[in-house]
Amino acid sequence: MHRDPRAFALIALALEMVAAPALAQTPDMAVGPQYDTAHIYVAPADMSAFATAFTATFGGVAAKPGVTHVTPTPSSANWQAIQTPEGTISVFGFTTPVPYPFGAERTGYLVKDMNTAIAAARAAGADVLVAPFPDPIGQDAVVQWPGGVNMQFYVHNTPPSYPPFATIPENRVYVSPDRAAAFVAAFVAFAHGTVTQDDAAAPGVEIGRPGDVFREIRIESGFGKVTVLVTDGHLPFPYGRETTGYEVADLAKTLARAAQAGAIVLTPAFTSRDRTSAVVQFPGGYIAEIHASARL
Repeated sequence: MHRDPRAFALIALALEMVAAPALAQTPDMAVGPQYDTAHIYVAPADMSAFATAFTATFGGVAAKPGVTHVTPTPSSANWQAIQTPEGTISVFGFTTPVPYPFGAERTGYLVKDMNTAIAAARAAGADVLVAPFPDPIGQDAVVQWPGGVNMQFYVHNTPPSYPPFATIPENRVYVSPDRAAAFVAAFVAFAHGTVTQDDAAAPGVEIGRPGDVFREIRIESGFGKVTVLVTDGHLPFPYGRETTGYEVADLAKTLARAAQAGAIVLTPAFTSRDRTSAVVQFPGGYIAEIHASARL
């Protein structure tokens, strides 16, 4: 009798969640997926070329860069916000050395209240790497989830108002089998999220290993989408370097715009399961996965 490995994966995840320590119920701190901003660090000299290529690829608007202080210890950076229909990003071009642990956080999540969000993250099992500190327009903190996944929380003194995305980008999180259950349990509890898919036999071509399989878990919440790629770490470049996946309507046209604007298509487009995808490197070194739905 054929046994679907996907069904076994869902059962396994349920058992893992039951076996995990009970997590306290905490308030939902999400404001909306359009306030999930990918954090991108480039050399100051590359900021203009990056912004040009990114907006040429996805559309949207790049704000005028400004010099700001975004860490709790002395530093200086050029900062630029870019809003596109497929995702919002914060671009940092530090003109001083980057203080630890900044540069390792993948995203900034707008939260309803900083102190409550920090308490909720701790209750769910996160470490607070950088305690809340003021920035020129609000407050920030950095937390680390089980598996070593760093994220920044932020609040603004004047609450921002962004239009909803045309498509919601995904945080692409690579974790080991040893920490996958702990990451999923902690993040789902904090984000009030839902596991929408757990595939124990996802095609290895999606991480550059054709003929192999790996485990992929997809989570959705008020913060947006998180795709957890559970691997042994044997990843060919550029897999593992892409921290965000952007969904577009037409992948071929998007890749053509990216290449024309100076980006490099690192992996040719391929179709697997429910999407056609490719990995692209933008000027300044930022690597992103881009995909379009392959569902009929």
